[in-house]
Amino acid sequence: MSVVDIATAWFEARAVVNRSQRRVFAALTTIRERLPFPLRGIDADNDSAFINANLIAYCQAQGLTFTRRREYRKNDQAHVEERNGAVIRRLIGYERYEGEPAAAALSAVYDVLRLWVNFFQPTMRLVAKERLGAKVIKRYDQAKTPYQRVLEAPEISASAKQALRALLPDAQSHSASAGTRAAPEEAAGPRAGRLRSLDEAT
Repeated sequence: MSVVDIATAWFEARAVVNRSQRRVFAALTTIRERLPFPLRGIDADNDSAFINANLIAYCQAQGLTFTRRREYRKNDQAHVEERNGAVIRRLIGYERYEGEPAAAALSAVYDVLRLWVNFFQPTMRLVAKERLGAKVIKRYDQAKTPYQRVLEAPEISASAKQALRALLPDAQSHSASAGTRAAPEEAAGPRAGRLRSLDEAT
């Protein structure tokens, strides 16, 4: 499961064994705990793993806004799809892994991947789009990492920013490629070779 914050481009991912409501909810809870800022709402796709009474009741109890993608409008989830392609599929590939060992191995990779993406991979945000006849001119802001965008966001508390700064040395000390190789390849089964290092994926 991949999650992207629209305002800061902060990225989180967790591997789930199956699409059951219990598994998805557990992954979502873990992701919420890892976010460097309070969660205000969830915009999900139309999968039944998200569109269910349990998750809606949770959002209502927690005061979270819950919205969903329009039917047959995949671009409504463009930010998540972009991260899935540029990060997850580029590193892991398109094959489907099954079972608890595979989920554990992928989660170990994602633990390193989140640091690499959020602290060291800058992104640009579209700030303006103008059509001149048949030509569309797009303007983007200055490229910044999600980490930088969180620190610059006035809505995020000083204590949350300080806690995030404390993670920077840890992120710097972890070699992304070494962390990926350290994932238990045997846990992924015969297709473990797809768990390539970040060096090979970039």
